[in-house]
Amino acid sequence: MPMLAHKGRASYLGERSEGHEDPGAASAALLLGALADTAGRAGA
Repeated sequence: MPMLAHKGRASYLGERSEGHEDPGAASAALLLGALADTAGRAGA
């Protein structure tokens, strides 16, 4: 889903920031995915 940056360093790019992956959001998604996988294995 393309999003436009409104806060942080990427906000200075304006419309050029649209379509670029947010590194913080990507790392949070990886972390939460790994946590969900681990929790799923522990509950099995």
